[in-house]
Amino acid sequence: MIERPTQYWLMKSEPEAFSIDDLKRKKQEPWDGVRNYQARNFMRDGMRPGDKVFFYHSNCAVPGIVGIAEVATDAYPDPSQFDPKGNYFDPGSSRDNPRWMLVDVKFVKKLKRTISLDEMKSDAALDGMALLRKGNRLSVMPVDGAHWKYILGLE
Repeated sequence: MIERPTQYWLMKSEPEAFSIDDLKRKKQEPWDGVRNYQARNFMRDGMRPGDKVFFYHSNCAVPGIVGIAEVATDAYPDPSQFDPKGNYFDPGSSRDNPRWMLVDVKFVKKLKRTISLDEMKSDAALDGMALLRKGNRLSVMPVDGAHWKYILGLE
């Protein structure tokens, strides 16, 4: 069997909802509540255990990459879609035909500093990065290997 090379991703979370410090404390957590089909497809079809993830704080004073996580599981149905009292309930989804998937992510490290969105936008070496495209609001997106390595060097 041919080994698949490690893929790289970026996952956004509002720090008030779930921060890099929360992940560090919990060690591993399901990435639930994603309700965008493209982001779901990245988790369902693209992510595999061992893939690396930039943990990104969004909707905060200084949005940016704050840590590194790793995909810990293959995708499985997001249980929050089945809870009628929950924020992420989807009445169109069923256990026989789940609409929403998630992966578990595990903590790897917190960066020494935040690599801010403004810093990344002003760096020509990151041209073409999905995060920096106008109108991109996805909470889960791929990162190419060259951008991954470059950003690690900014820490």
